[in-house]
Amino acid sequence: MKFIVKIHPEVFIKSKSVRNCFTKILECNIRIILKRRTKFVEVFNRRDHIEVNLQSQKYSDEILKALTHIPGIHYILEVQQSNFIDVNDICKQVLDLHCANIERKTFVVRVKRRGKHNFTSTELECQIGGVLNQAVNSACVKLVNPDVTINIEVINKQLNQVLSCHKGLGGFPLGTQEDVLSLISGGFDSAVSSYLHIKRGSKTHYCFFNLGGSTHEIGVKQVSYFLWKKYGSSAKVKFLEINFESVVAEILEKIEDSQMGVVLKRMFIRAGTMLAKKYNIQALVTGEALGQVSSQTLTNLRCINSVTDILVLRPLINWDKEDIIRVARDIGTEIFSRFIPEYCGVISKKPTVKAVIKKLEDEERKFDFSLLEHAVNNSHVVDIRDIKKESFGVVSKIEQVKTVEKHSIILDIRSPDEKDNTPLKIDGAKVQHLPFFRLSTQFGSLDQNKTYLLYCAHGIMSRIQALHLQEDGFDNVKIYRP
Repeated sequence: MKFIVKIHPEVFIKSKSVRNCFTKILECNIRIILKRRTKFVEVFNRRDHIEVNLQSQKYSDEILKALTHIPGIHYILEVQQSNFIDVNDICKQVLDLHCANIERKTFVVRVKRRGKHNFTSTELECQIGGVLNQAVNSACVKLVNPDVTINIEVINKQLNQVLSCHKGLGGFPLGTQEDVLSLISGGFDSAVSSYLHIKRGSKTHYCFFNLGGSTHEIGVKQVSYFLWKKYGSSAKVKFLEINFESVVAEILEKIEDSQMGVVLKRMFIRAGTMLAKKYNIQALVTGEALGQVSSQTLTNLRCINSVTDILVLRPLINWDKEDIIRVARDIGTEIFSRFIPEYCGVISKKPTVKAVIKKLEDEERKFDFSLLEHAVNNSHVVDIRDIKKESFGVVSKIEQVKTVEKHSIILDIRSPDEKDNTPLKIDGAKVQHLPFFRLSTQFGSLDQNKTYLLYCAHGIMSRIQALHLQEDGFDNVKIYRP
């Protein structure tokens, strides 16, 4: 099994030295990620593409899936690779592979060629098409919108017959751009903005301001770990957690109501700046979008930026919420973000949309900045790789089961769309559907003499919800992982 990895086209507009550097980094990233999955894989840098040789068909699906999530890859070709002697040999090999595929169908042959040959790409297309047309009477050449397109690459004396083509993530290889620090809340916006910078080649660290207790903390850690694991696991990154309860309490006590939201955001930026400078990180990343909430007007954003001399990046600044949620769904963070509330959005009842820096500074003179310094100095820093063990360990006391016991009900907490697309049916067991976003308000109305086995697709949301229900005093919940 062989995959041909095509590098994102933007890499090839760079100078030769930069292009070679980017390609080498991508090669290393691919090797790091794939070697974690199996030792039966080899990665080769061919300058204009990267070859991945898989010695066991067993891991092909897993390897292909991993490749589609690595930044810097344009697309992946699954190919049958061989050597050839001449044009007749090429035609024979193509006929052997595609003879059955084109019966009673229209087809076209597309050839890409590199190296010195006594034929052109067009001549080879015509030659192969003629042989196939003659050998399969029911097949017919059609140059526009055929049923089957036969893609072939000829590189020197090597023949690559393309079996399938898979879209890559695009962007730049991770590590080709400077590090950034994402101020992540776990909501749709901060998760998508973090993803966009991973895709663009920045090693993305995470900074979380804890305002909502242990359930919020676990949810944000799971989002961050998911993003790293799926899109950025070739790099080592940090997860920084700052307990902001004392800062919020000080704001609530001393800052005028209308100014609270902007002051809180200014505190976020101040704290993020301190940590970015401490760890030599070049920029902060936020999920702010223009006009989405009161603190995100141009006037307020300018006031927020004024507290730092570090670059603040806002990749979603002109995005609509619908587009943000669509991307969150596509990249897999929607299931987390739908549950995590935006705590920073509820601090002020009558927020200003046109803050004045002088008024903000007057209000902040009432603030005890030693609380901010103490919060930053006591921030908790962990390696992102340890988050899975740490966050899952918090809920280890909640039992996980594989079989359904008597008097137990499987509670399918997936979204309605997920449930409809892949219905859960377990022989001899009762399955009840209650989406996770209704658990907090409706679980108490269920028969509490029963034990409920929470189920979701990946086991992550069921853990978060089990912890949440346990904190609310329900001890009749377990996690169902068949």
